[in-house]
Amino acid sequence: MSTSTTAPHHRVPPPAPAPVPTAAQRRRSLLHRLDVKGTPYLLVTPFFLFFAAFGLFPLIYTGWVSLHSVSTLTPNQMTWNGVGNYTMLVHDQVFWKSLRNTVTIGLLSAVPQLLAALGLAHLLNYRLRGQLFLRVALLTPYATSVAAAALIFQFVFQQNDAGFANWALHLFGLGPVAWESGTWSSQLAVATIVMWRWTGYNTLIYLAAMQAVPGDLYEAAALDGTSRWQQFRHVTIPSLRPTILFTVIVSAIGSLQLFGEPYLFGGSGQGINGGPDNQYSTLALYVYRLAFNSEHLGRAAAVAWVIFFIAVVVGALNAVLVRRLRASA
Repeated sequence: MSTSTTAPHHRVPPPAPAPVPTAAQRRRSLLHRLDVKGTPYLLVTPFFLFFAAFGLFPLIYTGWVSLHSVSTLTPNQMTWNGVGNYTMLVHDQVFWKSLRNTVTIGLLSAVPQLLAALGLAHLLNYRLRGQLFLRVALLTPYATSVAAAALIFQFVFQQNDAGFANWALHLFGLGPVAWESGTWSSQLAVATIVMWRWTGYNTLIYLAAMQAVPGDLYEAAALDGTSRWQQFRHVTIPSLRPTILFTVIVSAIGSLQLFGEPYLFGGSGQGINGGPDNQYSTLALYVYRLAFNSEHLGRAAAVAWVIFFIAVVVGALNAVLVRRLRASA
């Protein structure tokens, strides 16, 4: 006779109900969610407020003014002109001359400046005595006021033999140059001021990029028997392509904003005109002359928007080149 035993049935107790959060806990949870999601936007809000007040609004208002005929003396009395200010620029010879001068002065200053900065950064990248002093000395012209720099170079490029530039030419048996009167001579003088101020700044940018290049690349190149010049060409330059592109774009945009150097180089007499024949007048200088000398605020705003459009094109070109560099890397 067999007997069967049945295992006792154990009932699983139901889960305990979740505790109901108190009012203080709900308030702390809400504050935590607001802190996590809202704090980042709160931190960037001051930037967007200042950008809207001092960047976006002036840009939009300048575009609105460019569509009107308005005098600087009576800025509240605007007459609708449509695209008339822009069509006038097509036949404005001074505008086209200022545009050409902006391009030529930009090339005369940017190309030697960036090449010199690249060479100086390559020298400073090696262990030298007094590196800190050399870096501070290179940055000193950038920290110097543009007014002080232009005043110094006025004495350097004086028309007579008293100027340092003509004195140096005399040592080589060359005659004096009328630096401010000539087209190329005046543009070269203005470009020299720009080069003097910005070469050290770009040198430190290149130096920082060079110090980020892995040392293993140089060691491998040295084991292959390459010289320092070959290392510079085949290791340093390819590694610095994004930085070089950045400095080229920044220099191009800086050329569009070139104002203080030509204005102060010409002095109180011809500075505002960019020389007797506008030979070193730039777009930024032309905007100032239209607005405050000729009192054509609408035309000045149109030229300012042309500068903005060129800067946008340069920025778009930068984006395309950066995308191609990343794709080819």
